[in-house]
Amino acid sequence: MRLEVPASGDPRDVLRALRAAVLGAGPALALGGAGLPAEVPAGTAAVVTTSGSSGVPKSVVISRNALISSAYSTAARIGEGSWLLAVPATYVAGVQVIVRALLADREPAVVAGPFRPEPFSAAALGMASHVDGARVPSYTSLVPAQLQRLLDAAEHDDTVAQALRSFEAILIGGQALAPAVQERAAAVGARVVRTYGSTETSGGCVYDGVPLDGVELAIVDGEVRLSGPTLADGYLGEPERTASVFPVDENGRRWYRTGDGGDVVDGVLRVTGRLDNVIVSGGVNVSLDRVEAAVRGIRGLESAVVVAIPDATWGQGSAVIVPGLAPDAEAEMLARVRETVAEHVGPVARPAGVIAVDELPTLSSGKPDRRALARRFGGAGLG
Repeated sequence: MRLEVPASGDPRDVLRALRAAVLGAGPALALGGAGLPAEVPAGTAAVVTTSGSSGVPKSVVISRNALISSAYSTAARIGEGSWLLAVPATYVAGVQVIVRALLADREPAVVAGPFRPEPFSAAALGMASHVDGARVPSYTSLVPAQLQRLLDAAEHDDTVAQALRSFEAILIGGQALAPAVQERAAAVGARVVRTYGSTETSGGCVYDGVPLDGVELAIVDGEVRLSGPTLADGYLGEPERTASVFPVDENGRRWYRTGDGGDVVDGVLRVTGRLDNVIVSGGVNVSLDRVEAAVRGIRGLESAVVVAIPDATWGQGSAVIVPGLAPDAEAEMLARVRETVAEHVGPVARPAGVIAVDELPTLSSGKPDRRALARRFGGAGLG
């Protein structure tokens, strides 16, 4: 099958290309990659290239069947209706918003350009429609940083609050959602669904800790593994990486090794963090994802990012990078952070410092640019 790059990253170009790739005979769509081969396996709908958390580019081959399975499973879980595209169309979350809308035979509403609460709210409230006297449910997908911006705006702009309440469900993925942000969303009346997944699973496939229909979940040696019809075919031109990340068990079932640690309690998945995002402090392994989750539970630190730093005494330590914090509040906040982390993770995991910044660098997906933060702050200890 031919692989073509859309004329631009414009959502409308991606929409036209996906309509042909998913509902028609192709060609397949290349998103985010350069120098890819002209031919891809039959049945491919999209090749999505992403650097992920490691910074190493991966071109993920996603079939038409996987995208369709994911979209139908989502509709079975949360319902069917109209969709608002507010995340980049070149990432899997945006691809899935478009596919869900296409399969519901509805043109998605689109918020283009830099994300701002006002255009988002106008688009959301403009989606209101009825069929046979019944309101058509509306849905959207956001990353936590977008939701937080909307909640901040909603405190002084009731139009934004109305927009948040207008959705039947707001899917939140891409990274963990701080409990404080989820509580604020509930207080406004927004119906938030936390999703877990990746490009390799055609987007979110575990909603509020429960796998979608057809998706199977397992914990193997502490690692979360996923299986089912939403799995990607693998990595383009990388058979060894594909075999390693997508192993086949003795029953012939393919699995995706997420690289995340986790456990299942009463049938609900709890992700504890990246297995490779661990430092060794004083001979003890410390998950920086667990530290970050504890820190983000503090009001005002919902967007904080934790990075590793060298420590002359313990070998490795961590620092908390906080956007919008006044520099003269660092010492007071550090005391709160250390107390909270000691309680939830353990004394050895307590960060060595809090660093105030005007704003966090972000990727085009809206996620924090952790590699940029590590380069800037991870090279020296705190005196």
